[in-house]
Amino acid sequence: MGIMETRLKDSENQILELKNTETTRVAFSAATGGGNKAIGPFSTDRHLVFRKVITNIGNTYNTETGIFAAPVTGTYYFTLFHHAGGTHTASLSLIKNNDVVVMTYDHPSTQDTADNGGNAVLLQLQQGDQVYVRLDANAHVWGNDVITTFSYFLLSQG
Repeated sequence: MGIMETRLKDSENQILELKNTETTRVAFSAATGGGNKAIGPFSTDRHLVFRKVITNIGNTYNTETGIFAAPVTGTYYFTLFHHAGGTHTASLSLIKNNDVVVMTYDHPSTQDTADNGGNAVLLQLQQGDQVYVRLDANAHVWGNDVITTFSYFLLSQG
């Protein structure tokens, strides 16, 4: 076999390997829903379930429990944003396997009637790791279809 034939065969093998490499696609974005009213405050921490799904590529978010379970090991990017205000604290925590990773927070105020906050983080997850947003005890956020949101996507696999 000549040099050109060898290179062609090598290229064909590389193409086949790439085609056989399964790439998992994960992208999710949702809002709380909730009909334009406050969610909370509650006397205990609660999973905040984002029911108004905007995008759910890979179907990795459970809209009943509010939990994302990593389908593959990789690096994921997460964001959470809230709208709240008034006399109650606004406090959301991003939880990975029962540990707080990042938070959004705003103190109560009688002078300031509306506040927005957010946070973002890159997480290295193992397959099966669970991530969710917690509405912290005695806190509230505004629930509707566009303001308080949670998003994530798989940046790189492995």
